Amino acid sequence: MSSAYDALETRSPADREAALMAALPGQVAHAQRASLAFADLLRDVDPAAVVDRAALAKLPVTRKHELQERQQAARQRTEGAVAGGNVFGGFSAIAYGAAMARVFASPGPIYEPEGKASDYWRMARAMYAAGFRPGELIHNSFSYHFVPAGSMMETGAHAMGCTVFPGGTGQTEQQVQAMRDLQPAGYIGTPSFLKIIVEKAAEMGVPLPSVRKALVSAEAFPPSLRDWFLARGIDAYQCYATADLGLIAYETAAREGLVLDEGVIVEIVRPGTGDPVAEGEVGELVVTTLNPAYPLIRFGTGDLSAILPGQCPTGRTNWRIKGWMGRADQTTKVRGMFVHPKQVDEIVKRFAEVTRGRLVVSGEMANDAMTLRVESPSASDQLVSGLEEAIRDVTKLRGRVEVVPPGSLPNDGKVIEDARSYQ
Repeated sequence: MSSAYDALETRSPADREAALMAALPGQVAHAQRASLAFADLLRDVDPAAVVDRAALAKLPVTRKHELQERQQAARQRTEGAVAGGNVFGGFSAIAYGAAMARVFASPGPIYEPEGKASDYWRMARAMYAAGFRPGELIHNSFSYHFVPAGSMMETGAHAMGCTVFPGGTGQTEQQVQAMRDLQPAGYIGTPSFLKIIVEKAAEMGVPLPSVRKALVSAEAFPPSLRDWFLARGIDAYQCYATADLGLIAYETAAREGLVLDEGVIVEIVRPGTGDPVAEGEVGELVVTTLNPAYPLIRFGTGDLSAILPGQCPTGRTNWRIKGWMGRADQTTKVRGMFVHPKQVDEIVKRFAEVTRGRLVVSGEMANDAMTLRVESPSASDQLVSGLEEAIRDVTKLRGRVEVVPPGSLPNDGKVIEDARSYQ
C-alpha cells in the first residue's frame, strides 16, 4: 500500500510549480471578482501578470487584524449587507445559503465560512500520512463549538471514507469509556488531551488496545511527548492548519519537518514585511490558498518557520517546513512608543551594505535601551552614524548601533528581541 494519499504528492517539483503558477492568475482574478475585500486590496493588480513567485511577492500581505477590522466595519452597516455575506468583511466569495455549510468564530471574534466542497479544509491528506485508512473509526476530540477544528477533521475523515465519533473536549472518563466500547483505530485532537485520556485510562484500569495512531495539532508537539506516546503504543503525528486556510503542512513517517499541502502556495517572508527571505532563513509563513470559496491571497499567518532543504524520504516531493518556530508579531513598546518589525526593515533597507538587522531591547522596566545589530562587511563610522540617525528618524527613539560580520545574527526569524528584565 502506497504511503502517498494521491499522485499529487509524488509529482515532480517542476510539474507542481507549473500547476500552481498556472492556477495563480485565475485565483487572483477570482478574488478580485468575487471578494469585495480583494477587489479593493488588489484594485491596481493585473491578474494576468501574476504568473510567478516574483510577481506574487509584489502583492500586499493581508493579515488577520485586517480581517477583523473589515468584519467589524461590516457589522456596523446595514442588516442586508450582513445577511448577504459581508459579515466576513468582504473576504468570502460565498454567502449564507446553499453554498455555505457552517460559520465558525475565532477569538476576536473573526468569523470564518465553511463551504460545501468535499474535504473543504483538505485534512484527509494529513490523516492519511498519519496512518489512517478508509473504513476505520476515528475518535475526534477537537472542539465542535465556535471554532472549526472539529469540523475540519470530521469532513476530512468523511472524504477519506472513515466513520467519526465526535468526542469533542472534556468529559475524560466518558472519552475513555467510548474508546473502550467503540474500539476506534486512532485519535485526533490536541496532544495534551490525548495524554490526559491515556493517563485517565490507566488510572481507571481500562486498556485501550485499538488506539495505535493519532493526528495531533493546535499545540506544540515536542519529541519528548511523541516518545511518551510511542512508549504506550501510540504513533502520533502532527499537522499545521488554521481556521482561515485549512491544512498548510503535515508530518509524515519520515518525521523530518512538515510537508506542504498541495492546495496552497507558501512563501517565507521577513517579519513585518512581504519580502521573501533566502531559502533556509526563518521568517513568517505567508499563504495563498486556491480555495474558491475563501480566496485568501498572500495571507500572513503570523507564524514563523523555514524551508527544510531536500525532499521527504517517503517519496513526497513538495517543499517541507521545519514546523512552528514561534510568532512573527514582535511589536514591542520602548519608552512608551511602539516599535514594529516593519520599522526595523525600513531602517535596514536604507543602507545597501547592510544585509540583516536585529533590534535588541534591553535594560529594566522604565530604563529601556535599544541596540540595532546589523550584518555588514563594513563597520565605518559613517555607516554607524547613518544608522543611528535612521533609528531616530523612523522610530522617534535613540538607539546605539553594533555592526557584526555577515552570518553572525541568529537564524530564528526575530527582527526585534525583547531582552529586558521584568523582575
